[in-house]
Amino acid sequence: MSPQELVEELNTCFKAFDGIITARGIEKIKTIGDAYMCAGGLPVPATSTPADVVHAALEMQAFMILRRIERDALGKPAFQMRVGIHTGPVVAGIVGVKKFAYDIWGDTVNTASRLESSGEVGQVNVSASTYSLVKDEPGLLFTPRGKVQAKGKGELEMYFVGMAQPPGSPRTDFL
Repeated sequence: MSPQELVEELNTCFKAFDGIITARGIEKIKTIGDAYMCAGGLPVPATSTPADVVHAALEMQAFMILRRIERDALGKPAFQMRVGIHTGPVVAGIVGVKKFAYDIWGDTVNTASRLESSGEVGQVNVSASTYSLVKDEPGLLFTPRGKVQAKGKGELEMYFVGMAQPPGSPRTDFL
């Protein structure tokens, strides 16, 4: 696609993501090319929970699946994405005076990035620390991945998370 079409498609996706996270009290940190970075519990910890972040990620993946169906019907290319979620402490703040921006730093950020890159297209990949906080959340289904080698981190326990299908509901896992 042309550079203009690429930017328009990224804008469509990121606008949808902005709406999803805003509804769940999650803070957008930044976009980095085609990457979208956000964090729950910032700037005020009570604004969102790890479960809110997981649900937002699942909503984002659902949006991307529907967007792909729409674009395929028009014969146009579509994005697919991976999501990585880790829970832990971060340092947050604004640095600099020119083009300053609120940002986050720390091992938690690096680990979340490794979960994303160690994931699979169409999946939401969570760490053991996130899993321990959301494992009893109604409607979520977890697939243990075991220990997965993550660049610069060694082996990390990971889980794919999805929505459990209510009995009698139509299958959507083929999309």
